Amino acid sequence: MSQIVIVGCGVVGAMIAYELSRISGLAITVVDRQPPAQAATGAALGVLMGVISQKIKGRAWQMRLDSIQRYNTLIPELQKLTSREVPFNQQGILLLCDADENLDQWKTLANVRAAQDLQLEILDLEQVRASYPQICTDPFSAAIYSPQDRQVEPTALTLALVDAASRNGVAFEFGVEAEVIPASNSDGNNLHSVSQVQTNFGTLDCDWLIIAAGLGSTPLTTALAQPLEIKPVLGQALEVQLEQPLGLVQPVITAHDVHVVPVGQSNYWIGATVEFLGDAPEPIADATRLQAVMRQAVAFCPGLVKAEILRSWSGLRPRPEGRPAPVIGSLPGYSNVLLATGHYRNGVLLAPATAQAICSTIVQDY
Repeated sequence: MSQIVIVGCGVVGAMIAYELSRISGLAITVVDRQPPAQAATGAALGVLMGVISQKIKGRAWQMRLDSIQRYNTLIPELQKLTSREVPFNQQGILLLCDADENLDQWKTLANVRAAQDLQLEILDLEQVRASYPQICTDPFSAAIYSPQDRQVEPTALTLALVDAASRNGVAFEFGVEAEVIPASNSDGNNLHSVSQVQTNFGTLDCDWLIIAAGLGSTPLTTALAQPLEIKPVLGQALEVQLEQPLGLVQPVITAHDVHVVPVGQSNYWIGATVEFLGDAPEPIADATRLQAVMRQAVAFCPGLVKAEILRSWSGLRPRPEGRPAPVIGSLPGYSNVLLATGHYRNGVLLAPATAQAICSTIVQDY
């Protein structure tokens, strides 16, 4: 059997493990220094902005489409296999447009989506007020509704993937530090390979090494003399509770890169990715920035002013330096090391398509 080692068990690593576990003849081990769904996954809101994205062609668009389509089959598949509840909001995404928004561009995109057999609706303010009375339409000019986009609870999803993969024979080792050992040999194409991964609990043989460690990918690739620089970007969120839900229809509402996410009954997540500039080696959560995010959310959903804050949290998004996100494919100079990392804001969204790409590479070789 082919021995596969995956380093990293956020949503991307767990998704790869599960999809590979559906292929016969593979022995798969996942290692992580933390429990599953920590780091970026644990801080994500799980908003799947695929159809509503401005991408219309190429790999970036195809990955979004493939992921949204896979989620529609994956969630019931996982729930049936594991009996776990994976909250999955299928009421779409509503994007509020500023007064200076180019609505002609959105109309063009809606036509493109219609040709792709997908739906995108442009709502005027009267329609917004009629359908979503919880929204304050000042100072917006319109809204874009994407009924085929989704939101999934990232931690519940990751734990279900781990459970399902375990049932399919995948071994998971948590609390484990992994050290890759570069091989001195090379094949006929002058490509090196990694045959073993050293951990504090022993040595793992591997025919394929998959690096899905987010920010932890930099030291691993550096050890292989092919450093991939990934920088941390902070995301912050809080959970609030109201006495009653905001409106009868419960899509994700987003404006100015701030998301208001229904998470059951009268609870909501409110969050945003906050860009930090400067020379600090790592961004630090700042309560004043999170308060600013809350004020922005209250501005377009005034009912949130009465919300009780239940908890707040933050996490670091892995953003590749000097190259587009994500980084998926072979590590330069190596025949059996694959990268699936650096997803920045879109780790949950692109996890299914990332797993499909990794599976295709391994199946072609296998």
